[in-house]
Amino acid sequence: MKTLHLLVQQQTSTALRMAKILEAHPKVAHAYYPGLPSHPEHQLAKRQMTGFGGAVNFVIDGDLIRTIKFVDAPKIPCIAPSFGGCESIVDQPAMISYWDLSQSDRIKYGMKDNLVRFSFGVEDFEDLNDDVLQALETKQIVGLCDG
Repeated sequence: MKTLHLLVQQQTSTALRMAKILEAHPKVAHAYYPGLPSHPEHQLAKRQMTGFGGAVNFVIDGDLIRTIKFVDAPKIPCIAPSFGGCESIVDQPAMISYWDLSQSDRIKYGMKDNLVRFSFGVEDFEDLNDDVLQALETKQIVGLCDG
């Protein structure tokens, strides 16, 4: 608890910086983060929050397989459905939280196959930035198939 404010401060700072980068990246169809002016609830979030949190959701410009390739490519985050720790976490809800539903059922609940959730930890921003950007350029799923 003594260092919680430092954790939240680092996560929030990194998430906002990464959200801006992701929103502008040509391989990202859309970024969802209340700290972005493009977010539909941005003004409300500004009134109610002192920070916008450490998690960014974004949609890869591609399909289920392209998104699996992205999620598998970063070296820093763990692939897991839990958020809020010191380590960065990435997941693809279609493959982790909603894997047992059909594609049409996932879409009904707003879970696109190419949606990614990224919870930023306390790692160095430049390291995370480089890792995410290289992952967006990945061409193959490590150990699963050829590019």
